[in-house]
Amino acid sequence: MIDTIIFDLGGVLIDWNPRHLYRKIFDDEAKMEHFLKDITTSDWNEEQDAGRPVAEATEILVNQHPEYKKEIEAFYGRWPEMLGGPIQGTVDIFKALKDAGTHKIVALTNWSAETFPVAQERYEFLTWFEGILVSGEEKLKKPDHKIYHLILDRYGIKAENAVFIDDNLRNIKASIECGLHGIHFESPEQLKKSLLEYGIEL
Repeated sequence: MIDTIIFDLGGVLIDWNPRHLYRKIFDDEAKMEHFLKDITTSDWNEEQDAGRPVAEATEILVNQHPEYKKEIEAFYGRWPEMLGGPIQGTVDIFKALKDAGTHKIVALTNWSAETFPVAQERYEFLTWFEGILVSGEEKLKKPDHKIYHLILDRYGIKAENAVFIDDNLRNIKASIECGLHGIHFESPEQLKKSLLEYGIEL
């Protein structure tokens, strides 16, 4: 019996993508992709999700790649430009679940504590959650098992009664290892079908 739904945010409810910004900076798609893959790597970015200050992260990377100083400084200097709109189909699902009032709904996100307030100001639906656990505030990030146990403990959730939705398969696998049910998000339409398989009708 599923009584709790745990949403990831970026890539599920919010269209966060650094390409929204860097297509304005690079006039060559291949050079942009090289920069995002090999300079501002996912490993580097995730350290901010785990609590590293963005100023420190920027300084480290500029020292390593001084030829990209301007582009690196834009990562957090122009960070709000990485935010697209809401992923409306998922927001509609969230609203239907919230209006039904049959499930506890919380969020578990890998997000820098310094940039998350920007999203909170921009997206009113973030106020609909009963709670949001932000990795940067906790100094823990997915897929560390500790962060899953933390959200379960903080909001009184039984793992076997909860389903976790994330667009990153690595994070889904970790949640299942912690006893949760997992839905690997691919689209709002697919999410709706997957929820139905758990007996959650919209």
